[in-house]
This record gives sequence, structure tokens and C-alpha cells, in this order.
Amino acid sequence: MKSNLTTEQAEIREAILQVCERFDGDYWLEKDRKGGFPVDFHQALAQAGWLGICIPQAYGGSGLGITEAAVMMQAIAESGAGMSGASAVHMNIFGLNPVVQFGTEEQKQRMLPPLIAGKERACFAVTEPNTGLNTTQLKLRADRHGDHYVLNGTKTFISTASVAEKMLILARTTPLDAVKNRTDGLSLFYTTIDRRHVETREIDKMGRKAVDTNQVFIDGLDVPVEDRIGDEGKGFHYILHGMNAERILVAAEAIGLGRVALARATQYARERVVFDRMIGQNQGVQHPLARCWMDLQAADLTMLHAAAAFDRGENCGAEANTAKYLAAEAGYKACETAVMTHGGYGYAKEYHVERYLRESLIPRIAPISEQLILCFIAEKVLGLPKSY
Repeated sequence: MKSNLTTEQAEIREAILQVCERFDGDYWLEKDRKGGFPVDFHQALAQAGWLGICIPQAYGGSGLGITEAAVMMQAIAESGAGMSGASAVHMNIFGLNPVVQFGTEEQKQRMLPPLIAGKERACFAVTEPNTGLNTTQLKLRADRHGDHYVLNGTKTFISTASVAEKMLILARTTPLDAVKNRTDGLSLFYTTIDRRHVETREIDKMGRKAVDTNQVFIDGLDVPVEDRIGDEGKGFHYILHGMNAERILVAAEAIGLGRVALARATQYARERVVFDRMIGQNQGVQHPLARCWMDLQAADLTMLHAAAAFDRGENCGAEANTAKYLAAEAGYKACETAVMTHGGYGYAKEYHVERYLRESLIPRIAPISEQLILCFIAEKVLGLPKSY
């Protein structure tokens, strides 16, 4: 499965797996039970210099591509950390790309090094309760008053908002009815979370308890003009730049999660003896596992193809969305098959695979649903009429 990687990428994978060795299945099982951000895991990756893998070397990063970042995120998930470990650092990898691409030199020097060093954590505040993926309809307001903006409104499904020091937030600076193009009028800010004006309420969810998901209520938050990224009203265009990258990284994470589930299921199939024979000798057990391996391998090739296109600067919307779709499906099927291979033990937390199954739903849902991906491919690739 590693034959598709260059020597450098294979070395990155091994280095990440070495860091992750300190955080075994029992570590993540305890996090799943009790919650709490995996600070020691986050700091271990920071100390090893991995949090800035895609950020230019001039600001303390490694200056590598999305392909190398995908290798990293896949290895984290595959180590047994799953989506909990991946989500703990996910925002670091692609989230500040708008700062790298559209920020001023002063902003890059101020904003990027603390994130890379693990001194600051950031959340990505875009989605709102009544807009979902219809981003152009966002309502959270940013009203300018001289040298600062005042933000008011609500965001939802914001990961790490309760523990982050910073947030990358998209806010409306021009009313929707006052813009000619519905993609205009939104501005992007990277700013400090002042807890006197920002309240977070954690959403109790199915899995990934180690990484919180929140409703965020903002009331009179002052944001300096210096914290606005790029031109006022062009924020939507800036975040588009990172969407394909995020889809590729989520695909890599889903594949990694599927692989660790498959590995545990295969090991169990070798060891479990029923009716005086190992269950892995039965084709009814073998064939589903074999199909999972093939599906994960196909998704991995698609993901690496999309990542390479992204790194070449090509328009890779179809490739990135396809990779995310196929990887999410393959990862979910592998996790489901792992549970079924274990039988009743698959339902027991100590065997880990039930946790993987719960987490495998995340890449199927976020950052975009399967249905919208199918709509995108139908419209943009097949030339069919827009359906939504």
C-alpha cells in the first residue's frame, strides 16, 4: 500500500507513525470515554515540527505540498488515532492557507509561527445554524467602526472552538441585498477569541469526543482591521482556495481509518477459532475483507491523483470531490466490516472497531455531503443541469 509514495513521502509516513506510537489504542479509547483535547498528542507533533507541513519555510513551516500533508494525515488516522487524532491537527494543515495566499507579510509573520509551534490553536468558523452548506447566505455580521469591526451572530459545528485561542471566521460585511453577486459581501478574519464576547456550547455527539464540536455565540467581539485577510467583501473567494485541499485531506484520513479497522479485523480473523478452525479460513469472512482492501486501495490512488493535481496548481474540483466521496465510502465499509468480523466483540469498546465505525461517519458527512458531491459531478463533469 506504500508503493505509490516517493522515498520522501514514505519517510514522512514512517516519521509520523513513530510519533503516534506513543499514543496507542488505549490512549484514544480513554479519550473517547472521557473527552478532553489531546494536548500531549498535539504538542508531540508540534515539537517534531509537523504542524506546519504545508506552510512556507520562511514562517517556520516545511513548505511541502498537500500530497505530503495527506500522507501525514493518513498515517495519523491509520495509527489508531482515527478521526480524533486527525481532527486535533486538521485545521493546522490546511486552515490558514488563505493567510499564506492572501495575507500581508505582516500577517504571515504574526499569525503563522505560533500555530506551527503549537503555541496557539485555531478553529474554522464558517457554518451557521440556518444556512448549512449554503455559505453565501451567512448572516453573522461584522460592522466596521473606524479601525475595528464588531462581530455579532452565531456559528455552529465549530470544532475545537472551546479550546482554541484563535479563529478563522467568515462574516458578512455587506448585507446580502446590497451585493450584485451573492458570493460578495463576506469578509474573512483571523483573530483572537475573546471569551468575554464569545460563548461556546459543546454539542454532545456520537463520536470523536476528544475533539469538541460547538455552537458559538458572538456578542460584540472587537476585531482589528489588521486581522482582516485580504479585501473586504472577498472572503468567500478566499476560503474556496482551501476547499479542495480539505476534501483531499479528509479523503486521506478516511482511508487511514479504514486501514486500521481492516488491520484489526484481519488480525482477529487469523486468531479467532470457531468450530475448530480460524474464521479467516472461511470465504464468507475473507471476501468482505478482500473487497475492503481493494476499495481502500482504489480510493487511495484517486486521492493521491487529486493531491498531485492540486500541488501542480491545476483545477482539481472533480478529482478532490471524487476522492473524498470514494474514500469516505471505502473507509465506512471497512469499519463496518471490521465490526461484523469481530461479531459480538466488535460491539465491545475494548476491541476499538466500534469506535472506528462511529468515527467513519464523519468523513461521509463533512465537509460536504455525498449528495452534493454527486450533484457537483453531474453538473460540472457530465454537463447536466444544476439541480439545487
